[in-house]
Amino acid sequence: MSNEITGHCYCGNVHWKAQGPGFMRFECYCRECRYISGGGPVMGFAVMNESFEITKGAVKGFARSDIEGAVTRQFCPDCGTQLFTRAPSFPQGIIIKAGSLDNEADFPGPEFAAFSCDARPWHRLPTELPVHARWAG
Repeated sequence: MSNEITGHCYCGNVHWKAQGPGFMRFECYCRECRYISGGGPVMGFAVMNESFEITKGAVKGFARSDIEGAVTRQFCPDCGTQLFTRAPSFPQGIIIKAGSLDNEADFPGPEFAAFSCDARPWHRLPTELPVHARWAG
């Protein structure tokens, strides 16, 4: 069953909505995600483009030029909250950071962990989920 899910950045200047629940729920330990998270894994999920809309404000995007196929990370230009990821390998959808949800219960948790190859000794990889050395699939 589909329902509307909503979220916003820390300062409230960017709001979004989508039809949920999201799919492909994950936690990611890749080095790039750890840069934007401050060291821990990123928790996220995907929705299709046609079910997603920014309802207030605008995001700023950044993609590294030194990585082939780099994703574009989108964030609030005012408070810096990481909100979305646009991946060239997933042009039909958008990845939303679970921390931006208005109702955190809309993210029941990850279905898998990705990029365990980049995890550091202090990370606690899940034991109750599939853990992939790279991206799942």
